[in-house]
Amino acid sequence: MKQHSKLFVNLIFVLAVLAIAGVLFALRAAHATGSALEAELIYGDANTVQKFSLDNDATYDVDTGYYTVHIEVKDGAARFVDSPCPDHICESFGWLSAEDQTATCLPARAVLTIAPLS
Repeated sequence: MKQHSKLFVNLIFVLAVLAIAGVLFALRAAHATGSALEAELIYGDANTVQKFSLDNDATYDVDTGYYTVHIEVKDGAARFVDSPCPDHICESFGWLSAEDQTATCLPARAVLTIAPLS
C-alpha cells in the first residue's frame, strides 16, 4: 500500500510540473507579437543599441569598448562568431531567430537579442 502512495504522489508531482510548463509556454506564445523581427546588440557601459536587419545576410564587427564582437546574420537568424573573448561562451548560444532569444558576451559587455522590428 505504501508503494502505491509514493507512486500516486510522484504522478501528481509530474502532472503539476507539466501543467506549470504548459501555462508558461502559453504565456510566452501570447506575449509574442508576431511582427517582423530584428537583431539588437546592446553593448558597452553606455548601453549603446545597434540594430541589424534579419533580412540581409551579413557579418558585422562592433567595437564595444572592451572587445570587437562579430555578429553574423544569415537566413533570418543572428549569432556571435569568432569571438575574441577568452571563453567563447557567447558563440555556444548558436543561432537566434525567435523573439526574445538572447545571447550574452560578458567580457565584451554585449547582449544580442531578437526583438520586434521598431
